[in-house]
Amino acid sequence: MTELAWLERDAPVDSFPAAHLALREPDGLLAAGGDLSSDRLVHAYQHGIFPWFEQGQPVLWWTPNPRCVLHCNEFHRSRSLRRTLRRQHWTVSFDRAFGDVVDGCAEAREGRRRTWITPTMRSAYLTLNDQGFGRSVEVWDDQALIGGVYGVGIGRMFFGESMFSRRTDASKVALFALCQQLQARDMPMLDCQVRSPHLTSLGAKLIPRDAFLKAIAELCPAKEPAAAFDTDRIPVLNYAKSSAYR
Repeated sequence: MTELAWLERDAPVDSFPAAHLALREPDGLLAAGGDLSSDRLVHAYQHGIFPWFEQGQPVLWWTPNPRCVLHCNEFHRSRSLRRTLRRQHWTVSFDRAFGDVVDGCAEAREGRRRTWITPTMRSAYLTLNDQGFGRSVEVWDDQALIGGVYGVGIGRMFFGESMFSRRTDASKVALFALCQQLQARDMPMLDCQVRSPHLTSLGAKLIPRDAFLKAIAELCPAKEPAAAFDTDRIPVLNYAKSSAYR
């Protein structure tokens, strides 16, 4: 049985064990401890590792095998989502309300009373946003924030963290808009971390961890934020006109 590695808070940011040493049960648990400094987080994402833990636990670091990803040109628009895009007068913005999107993702919802977005986690990602790495997509109904996605953008790679909806299809609209922004910036793949029926319905699929690690080594070799997204609000109706997706 592989022993879980422990990271001291002052351990160098590159102290993570090799990915193949991650546990099989629970799948992908690689290490515990350390901190959520920006340098450690960016290094972790560049190497296919992300934090995921609950209040009262140490920081837990994961690298699942296989990995769930969404290739941006394979986003699947269902009939219901196509109707939403045609009929709703919502707008989409980028990087305008990062903290509000994180808070929306942390809200209690049916089937989940606790959230892994702890105050420490929230603070860490707000710092990443200040540095240009933390990125968000917001969906608005007039001035009301009704859905969104947030994650980490490094180089030509986007690592998704969480999304939320306060209206039917709002998170799907956010993810679709994100995929269009990424494609326009030669960012071909979105990391979804762990498979879910919701993500699978949108076109996400599993790939071997080794293939994922090889891809991100090419897409984000340096510690630099991803290219900026559009700054103006975009009507959802604009996305209904796209023929680039199924």
